[in-house]
Amino acid sequence: MAELERLRSDHAPALLVFERENRSYFAASVPDRGDAYFVEFEERHRALLEEQEAGTIHFHVLVGEGGEILGRFNLVDVDAEGGAELGYRVAEKATGRGVATAGVREVCRLAREEYGLSRLTAVTTLDNEGSRAVLGRVGFGAVGSVTLDGRAGASYELDLAAA
Repeated sequence: MAELERLRSDHAPALLVFERENRSYFAASVPDRGDAYFVEFEERHRALLEEQEAGTIHFHVLVGEGGEILGRFNLVDVDAEGGAELGYRVAEKATGRGVATAGVREVCRLAREEYGLSRLTAVTTLDNEGSRAVLGRVGFGAVGSVTLDGRAGASYELDLAAA
């Protein structure tokens, strides 16, 4: 059984494997992180953990039984008014099993109960039907149009008090 865990320093090796193994899969639906992400991974991981300690981001990983990372569920741009932006990605081999929906639901619960947030936003491209379906199942509503890496997209919002 997989478990959602707050990102820690000891997740770094498995997280790097997750990102490398799924790079081309992710690039089909979200902007690629670029080569520098992988070259500078360790420094970036440490910096993100410092930022997490400051409370401006909340990163989570979905860890499988063998310690492998199956997904990332992140809350970024946490603001003083109780808002944050949700971002997530799930390993290709874990898709189609409800993993993304369960992870997003859990991070929404944490946002409300642990981090005191009241509103989440998210964006996705219009051709990412899986992501749009997950957001809809969890209760996010489309609120506008965006362009992501030159592709048409939509912005979504979730009132955590109503969720």
